[in-house]
Amino acid sequence: MDKPAPIMTPVLIVGCVIIMISFAIRASFGVFQIPIAAEFGWARSEFSLAIAIQNLAWGIGQPLFGALAEKIGDRKAIIGGALIYAAGLVLSSVSETPFAMQAWEVLVGFGIAGTGFGVILAVVGRASSAENRSMSLAIATAAGSAGQVFGAPVAEALLSIMSWQGVFVVFAGTIIAVLAALPLMRAPVASKTEIEESMGTILNRAFRDPSFTLLFLGFFSCGYQLAFITAHFPAFVTELCSPIMAGSLLSNIGITTTSALGAIAISLIGLFNIVGTLTAGYFGKRLPKKYLLAGIYTARTIAAGAFILLPITPTSVLIFSAVMGGLWLATVPLTSGLIAHLYGLRYMGTLYGIVFLSHQIGGFLGVWLGGRMYDVYGDYTLVWWFGVGVGAFSALVHLPIRENRSAPPASPLAA
Repeated sequence: MDKPAPIMTPVLIVGCVIIMISFAIRASFGVFQIPIAAEFGWARSEFSLAIAIQNLAWGIGQPLFGALAEKIGDRKAIIGGALIYAAGLVLSSVSETPFAMQAWEVLVGFGIAGTGFGVILAVVGRASSAENRSMSLAIATAAGSAGQVFGAPVAEALLSIMSWQGVFVVFAGTIIAVLAALPLMRAPVASKTEIEESMGTILNRAFRDPSFTLLFLGFFSCGYQLAFITAHFPAFVTELCSPIMAGSLLSNIGITTTSALGAIAISLIGLFNIVGTLTAGYFGKRLPKKYLLAGIYTARTIAAGAFILLPITPTSVLIFSAVMGGLWLATVPLTSGLIAHLYGLRYMGTLYGIVFLSHQIGGFLGVWLGGRMYDVYGDYTLVWWFGVGVGAFSALVHLPIRENRSAPPASPLAA
């Protein structure tokens, strides 16, 4: 009897480290909303637009880096992404106008693309055995959540001892330092059959498949909800949550302000998402992925609707963060695993990147509309309800997806 293939491999471990650091930095940007606006007197929408542009650039860069990794090699693409990421952070730190900040966030977004899910998950997918692939993708995705656990609190702590500009420079050095682990990341190539199929053949098959279109459309709301909450929830909690009472559990453990609670909320989302993502990976091997995805979007819709209808208190913030955290990135291993199942591993990075573009278009709108609607109406109510609506839409569009992989057309030379 063959020995079962191990789940934890050097490729998976290094991939987890890179994603964790990349996402820790990305998830902290909401903490900078108020400090940057206070220093320069910017409207809330100005820095919101910068984060929105970052999300859009991340989405545009994802299929490009996926294709680049498949062309020149995964590690070279990751190195390029890290260097661009660091450059964007350093240049953002010297920005003094909204336009400059928004322009340099293009580099940050491309850097996230080069060190994020599209490239890393494709490598992890190829390095994993078929029986371990769903869980391996979930573990790598959960690593992003682990970064989110400490990203916002670390940024908040650093802001107490240095300027936001200094924090950006520290983050730039950190993303460069993580490249020291890259030599351990060696993944096998795709199968002979998949290598023989060109990228054009695979893309044409995917674009003609209604299931691929439904995955593209459904990922929009995921990006909208996650990016809006990441960018605006700390400020949302700071301004709208009822005060933390003296003598309460939060107060006793040192969380005495709503601004600190806002940072902890992002961390709590990341913490619970580790459990949620691993659970999704476990069930993704055993149940139809489309029904799991529909269930996740339905649960998100209910949670977001209930939160905005009820009084916003420290308790409701913590409960919502825990519930939303359990659903946060649980969609990623299911969506990426479905793509790998339907279209193979050879061009998984490119295909996932294309679907992820929809995610980031949603992210752009979630972040930008959040800032814009806040400036116009003085609160986030309208943009929050739009997120509830698109969540319900995504729950529905996943139901008709076909999960049976169609065989590639026979080569005419085989006749």
